Amino acid sequence: MKSTTQSYQPARTGHLETKVLSSTLKHLRLACLSLCLATSGGAVFAQQPASQEVNLYTTREPKLIQPLIEAFTSQTGIKVHTAFIKDGMVEKLKSEQNHSPADVLMVVDIGQVVDLEQASAFQATDSSALNTAIAAHLRSDQGTWYAFSLRDRVLYADPRLNLKAFTYEQLASPEWKGKVCIRSGQHPYNIGLIAAMLAHNGPEKTEQWLREVKLNLARPAVGGDRDVARDILGGICELGIANAYYAGQMKTAKAGTDARKWGDAIQVIRPTFSQSGGTFVNISAAGVAQHAPNKQNAVKFLEFLASETGQSLYARADFEYPVRSGVALDPIVESFGPLHPDTLPIKEIASLRKQASALVDKVKFDY
Repeated sequence: MKSTTQSYQPARTGHLETKVLSSTLKHLRLACLSLCLATSGGAVFAQQPASQEVNLYTTREPKLIQPLIEAFTSQTGIKVHTAFIKDGMVEKLKSEQNHSPADVLMVVDIGQVVDLEQASAFQATDSSALNTAIAAHLRSDQGTWYAFSLRDRVLYADPRLNLKAFTYEQLASPEWKGKVCIRSGQHPYNIGLIAAMLAHNGPEKTEQWLREVKLNLARPAVGGDRDVARDILGGICELGIANAYYAGQMKTAKAGTDARKWGDAIQVIRPTFSQSGGTFVNISAAGVAQHAPNKQNAVKFLEFLASETGQSLYARADFEYPVRSGVALDPIVESFGPLHPDTLPIKEIASLRKQASALVDKVKFDY
């Protein structure tokens, strides 16, 4: 985002220092402070009239939500100032306290949502538009945060495999020995999945599952989700777990690029848990910051994200699954088959993250 910096330089007055001039300069300095730029996470927020701005702190790459931001500004006239904060949002907000310029906090992981809530970083929002559009298990029952898209963790597989359905539990089957690729077990995307497995199957069965999945690995649990597709193309493995939206990005990449080759080398199947028949989903979510200086605009921004227009943009710009029913999917996402999200409460999954992380270390999954 391009930002402008405004500064005030007092006029040179020589030896003229009357009380009137002193009073004038005092008021000018106060005005300058009110217009001063608040910096955060590398971004600069220019203070404009409250009716014309909203300040967004996000752990999501800004370019991924730029279509949403541009559409919101076009519809409302409200300018969105974005600060990308990859890590340490809770710590930053604590350091800023009630002087924080943040109006909206947006994150892309279940754990990040709960960490912010536990730090009292959100304030409650009473919006019938949000409560109507977003299912109860995808929002806080206190109205502090709302999910705006689902990020399902799916199976990438060699198209030559005749797989019509798959469960996460099947990753541990001996038939896949030496054929599975996956990123680090300690990555938040996998910690969420393992936490959900704990909720469904308990610690003993989940530990055994992790040990058996490790035995099935074709290579160490390293790299990223795209590397699963790359290594299927390279013949290193035959299947693996990754996020669906990466497949959308790869399958629509420019012809002839590595990304497109990786996308063309995989089929995507939505696995389910044996216990529930649902697919694990992570979320992107947002809420109004505790000390939001532009709360009204913050609520408008959230309501736009939940609107049919906002949800359609989510679905088509980022290859994610909308939380609002009846929204048309991107054709690539639709080709992955119907999504039946697992309905475990977000808080239950988040509460098991530490236990999931401990299990990953216990079985030495990553080494």
